[in-house]
Amino acid sequence: MQIFDPRQSMSKSDFEIFHYRDAKFSGVPVHQHDFYEIYLFISGKVEYSVEGKIFEMKKGDLLLISPLELHQPRISENQEDYERIVLWINKDFLFSLSSNDSSLSRCFDSTNPHHSNLLRLSFASQELLKSLLTELIKEQSADSYANDLACKAILLRILVELNRLSLSYGERHDKENSFSPLILSVLDYINHHYCEKLSLSSIADDFFVSKYYLSHAFNSVVGTSVHRYITLKRLIHAKQMLSSGIKPTTVASNCGFGDYAGFYRAFTGEYGITPAEYSKSKS
Repeated sequence: MQIFDPRQSMSKSDFEIFHYRDAKFSGVPVHQHDFYEIYLFISGKVEYSVEGKIFEMKKGDLLLISPLELHQPRISENQEDYERIVLWINKDFLFSLSSNDSSLSRCFDSTNPHHSNLLRLSFASQELLKSLLTELIKEQSADSYANDLACKAILLRILVELNRLSLSYGERHDKENSFSPLILSVLDYINHHYCEKLSLSSIADDFFVSKYYLSHAFNSVVGTSVHRYITLKRLIHAKQMLSSGIKPTTVASNCGFGDYAGFYRAFTGEYGITPAEYSKSKS
């Protein structure tokens, strides 16, 4: 068991895996990663929000979260220990494990028919994946010959199993409330118009609701404000553009920021690094 590490960036170039159990957990804000995340829920009382979809977690549930998806666990204050296994996988590393015929990122792709972030598996599948994840944790910490290759072999098995399960999966387990249809439409609108001038008032007008109603509904479903969600979405796309070599000033304009100073403040405040420094780190 490990002590919870609040960082949201990888320190390794391939994968990282954590087994956490917390009696008290203060939570984390809505966030996004540059890597893929596999999350196995073991115990506790948790709702998990992924891009406006809310999942009430049950023992053995498995979440698949892609680099572009904003997400957040919501922890009940009065509960048993919150236990989970979390696996992070670098995008380039995952691509290197795939073949021309078999993309191992397929199970994370929300454009695929019947895609679900949550897989509610049979007991046998739960036990298999928990066993493989536990074996990966042990192998990673072992000081034995070729344990890097052993880790890669276990990781491949995990990813193949997940993609096979995802291909045959067709159930939805997200929890709807009275706000859900509106908020999912608003999220889709923001995702398609993030590069334009957006505000709580303008979006509320477009959807014929009051800005106060929209603000309350959005916070209830997504777990953050409309303004912060728009900023985070712009920053996600900004990171992609910076990684492809586009100049920071051009990125600021293309992502809907009013000026470079605003983009600079938002980027540095969120990631603790300037846009130019991030761009250089990816070159």
